[in-house]
Formats: sequence, structure tokens, C-alpha cells
Amino acid sequence: MQQQLSAFNSQKFKFWGFISMVLLVFVHGYNLHNRYMQPWTMVEEPMTVNAYLQYFFANGIFRFRIPMLFIISGYLYALHDAQPYGVRTKKRLRTLLLPYFIWSAIALGLTYVFEMFAVTKDLVASSRLMQVDDTRLFLHEYKWYEVLGRWLVVPVPYQLWFIRVLLIYNVAYPLLKWCVNNKNAKWIFFSLAILFWLSTTGLFFIEGEGLLFFTLGIWMQQTNFNITVPKKWLKPLPWVVIFILSAAVKTRMAFVGYEAMGKWVNLMVLLHKLCIVSGLITAWYGCNALVKWCMSKQWFVWLTAFSFIIYAIHVPLITYTIDGMFMLTNQLPHYRWLTFVILPILIILFSICVGFILRKLVPKVYAILTGGRGF
Repeated sequence: MQQQLSAFNSQKFKFWGFISMVLLVFVHGYNLHNRYMQPWTMVEEPMTVNAYLQYFFANGIFRFRIPMLFIISGYLYALHDAQPYGVRTKKRLRTLLLPYFIWSAIALGLTYVFEMFAVTKDLVASSRLMQVDDTRLFLHEYKWYEVLGRWLVVPVPYQLWFIRVLLIYNVAYPLLKWCVNNKNAKWIFFSLAILFWLSTTGLFFIEGEGLLFFTLGIWMQQTNFNITVPKKWLKPLPWVVIFILSAAVKTRMAFVGYEAMGKWVNLMVLLHKLCIVSGLITAWYGCNALVKWCMSKQWFVWLTAFSFIIYAIHVPLITYTIDGMFMLTNQLPHYRWLTFVILPILIILFSICVGFILRKLVPKVYAILTGGRGF
């Protein structure tokens, strides 16, 4: 008999879904040079307290959030796999694909408006988010098929890759479930999935991190894996030490530079993966007291309903406003650290306000925008 979700684990799923979205905003608020982060990204400036801490959190401690979301998604999808495949797939088109297209279009429209005014046009240019080549920095300079490509395939709100990939895994669920449950196939499948994840590569719209952790969530639900009480090797205390050390060492290495690192860059990737795994274990099994406290507060439970709207709204807003925040705060000490902390909080609060107003005034529109989430 398949495992049912306990009331507390249901709360944990909601808690970590919300926290993962909040952390996502902070990661995208990272403002050092080079802002596009990979596991091996180096920092192109001297090591200061601000620079070290931003990298430590944004490209270290907070990186478990996407794998956490994929595990939760895989587990919950497997929990309800008694529903007919056609019904579930049709529902996912409404709850994932439709919001994907809508929010991608909204971001294009917002960018177009920003480019019509000198101040905000400069913010679009400085973000380099719309850059096509060495000479074209603006949406106004796109050809029609490039606009179509940004809408359908490479959305301006780049975080939408998650729901696009999630939809693919949902559609492929019968095959993934067979790979997970088949006695012979699962060893081959998970071996390849782990290698795919370690290599940090993608194949079309499938990428290793999502594939591994989504199917891991399926496996955990299908095998009645105990997600309440950790096995001996999953006790959180040693893992929290590994979590912090792996992030700290990797962060220090990021300031050495590619030329000095050479082949040691691969060690950064391994530390990054170790940080993710240890972060997942630490968060899930080691933060029960925090989850209980937060989920006992009515105001916090109310906030969790806005997880998706935070996810959908925050980019490109945060990308366009980082340099604008610099202009307002650059006379203050530690203004870049203040931007890293304060700007995401402002974006999160703005997103919640927008979500609250839409849900209050036009609930049907809100339901379409969020795929029915947040009620």
C-alpha cells in the first residue's frame, strides 16, 4: 500500500515550497560581477566580506531550493497517479503551460514599456537581459521571429524554465515511473541520471538536476521511503557541517580565478553538488522545529499561498532594478550588500501585494495567472 502524506509532511511541503521561492528571489538578486551563476562561476572582483557572503549564500547555501522543488513535485505527482493520465496531462497544460505563456508575454510587454522611457531603458541596457548580439540590447531591435523565440522558448523571466521542464516530466511520467519501479531498469536509469546531474548538462528541454530529483521524488513515494524519520545515514547533524563547509570552501575557490584554478574547477562542481545534497538533508530533516513554528502562525500560512506569484513576478523586475537600486544607495556604506538583502525583500512584498489585490478583485484572472494556485 502506498504511503499517504501526513499532516506535518504536508505542512513541510508547503513550507519548503514557499521558502524555495523566497530564496530564488535572493539568488536572482546576486549583484557581483559575473551575475550569471554556474557551479564553477568565478567572482571577477576582489574578495571582500560583501562579495564572499553574497557568493556563499547565492551560489552555495541557497542552491538546494530547485532540487527541493523537483523532489516535492515528483513526490506529489506520484501520490496522485491513480488519476487517469489524460485528465492529469490536460490539467497540467492549464496549470503549467498556460501560465508559462502568459507570464512570458507579460515580461515582454513590461520590457517594451521600460524601453520607452530613458531611465528605465538604461536599466534594461545595463541588465543585458535582452542582449541578442554585440550591438542589439533592446526588445525594440528584435526581429519578429526573435520576439517569438523569447516568448516561446527563451522567456525573459528565465525562471520559467522550471515549469517548462516540470511539464515535460509530467507528460513523461508513465515512462519515468516505469524506470523507477522496474527492478532492472532503475539501476541503469539512476546511474545515468546521476551522471547527467554531475555533468551539469542539458539535452533540449531536459536537464540533469530536474530529472534526477523529480524521479527521486517519485521513487521515494513509490517505495514508501520514510520522509518523516531519517535513517541513520541521514541524521542531519553531520550533514549540516558538510553543508556549510562545502559552501565555504567552494566560495573561497571562486575568488582564485580560472587561470589559477585550472583543472581544479571540477572540484568546485563536486563541492557544489555536495552542498546541494547536504543542504537538502539538512533542510528536510534538520529544520522541523522551524517548520512547526512557522506553520503554526496564521500570517505565515497566509503568505505561503503567494508562492507562485512571487515566482512569476520577480524576474525581470529584480534584474532590471539592481542597478537602479545601486543609484539610490551608492552613497551608503556596503550598498551592494544592502541591495542584495533589501531589494529581494521589496520584490517579494510587491509580489504579495499584487497577488493579494488580484485575488481579491479579479479571482478568475488570478486563477488563470497562477494555474489555480494560491486560494
